[in-house]
Amino acid sequence: MNAKERWQRLLSPERSGAPSQSRGIERTAFQQDYDRIVFTSAFRRLKDKTQVFPLSQSDYVRTRLTHSLEASCVGRSLGALVGREIIARHDLENVESADFGAIVAAACLAHDIGNPPFGHAGEDAIREWFKNSGLLEQYPLTNAQRADFERYEGNAQGFRVLTRLQSPANPGLQLTNAVLATFSKYPRASWLAGDNNNHADAGKFGFFQDDAATFAEVANATGLHPAATGGESWQRHPLAWLMEVADDVCYLIVDLEDAARLGFVPSGEAEELLAALAGNHAGEEKIARMSEAKERIEYLRAKAIGNLLGIAATVFLDNEQDVLAGNFSGGLFAASSAAAVLEAVRKVADERIYVTRPALEIEIAGFEVIGGLFSLFIAAVEAGANGTASTREHMLLRLLPAQFLGSDRTPDPDPYRRFLKVADFIAGMTDSYAVNMYRKLKGIDLPER
Repeated sequence: MNAKERWQRLLSPERSGAPSQSRGIERTAFQQDYDRIVFTSAFRRLKDKTQVFPLSQSDYVRTRLTHSLEASCVGRSLGALVGREIIARHDLENVESADFGAIVAAACLAHDIGNPPFGHAGEDAIREWFKNSGLLEQYPLTNAQRADFERYEGNAQGFRVLTRLQSPANPGLQLTNAVLATFSKYPRASWLAGDNNNHADAGKFGFFQDDAATFAEVANATGLHPAATGGESWQRHPLAWLMEVADDVCYLIVDLEDAARLGFVPSGEAEELLAALAGNHAGEEKIARMSEAKERIEYLRAKAIGNLLGIAATVFLDNEQDVLAGNFSGGLFAASSAAAVLEAVRKVADERIYVTRPALEIEIAGFEVIGGLFSLFIAAVEAGANGTASTREHMLLRLLPAQFLGSDRTPDPDPYRRFLKVADFIAGMTDSYAVNMYRKLKGIDLPER
């Protein structure tokens, strides 16, 4: 298969789990995907999910919702920039640069849709709860099923949200295979036979065992190459590299902007870093006319993003052959002129932004909240499955929506799916909803009459 044929398959507009449809005049299938994601309840809930400064009293800082919208804008520009050259190189038919942009934008829009409350701390809390509960050893689960919980991943939960949990009767949003494959940053299962499962990327995976067949269909439809590790693992969709860049650019640069606004990083230092990332795109005379640090930082942030998009597009296009063959690794910025400055920004973030007292306090509280909710609801579904539920546990089961139980509102007889459905319920909560439910169930707050 030559590069032209490969790209035509990678850009598959066919929908997962749905009959094929003709290309729309007003909106392409990829633009429809973007709209479908926007109108989901899971996407709306990102407004109250942790980005960096969780549950902030400020009306300025970003949430997962604003971050996802910003990443989608960056992704659209980057995708279109790359797409224009790819189309010209390979004389692609029935595809436009805007299609590349729409695919990457939709994937960026959904990239955090599976995040549990409290961001990455929420993922850690779920992993630790299952590792310490002793529950998984009580049942004959497969290695991969156990790893789904012990290495719990918001990326895998996101794939589940898009293909199963939103509009479950469909099932899912029935997005195009191109968007689902681009969304899947880690196209592998949580555990692979023959792999040591201990290397740096082993903890990251893109789908749970319950959704493995669905992902295999997406991989086959888009022609993803099997990975060298074998088993349920594939090489990335090429456009997933662009989604990763859009996410990285937004969270690194925008987190720096937020931290400067809140006083965690001096404005002058933030300006210097952003100016270095903007390169010769920053107009010194224009900056000199700006009297407010806020205005200078916003201007430099925009110029830095624009410059980084050009750098990323150049690296991608220069390495297109390796990207298509699955031989590219390390990220688009790793060997670029921006690598050193981005590493400096990352160091500032690790040492002074992500460890601020408010962020740490709420993340520690998140461990307590999520762990407490899992203890309550897992105990209830286990007792319900065994026929030993107490009055209190029956009440807890009534709080679980039918979607997260088995037939006739009884716990699923399969322990793996039983645990996964409780995780679906809790992972879908916003930060505030999780805190409020925890406080009420623990008797700290009483519901209003």
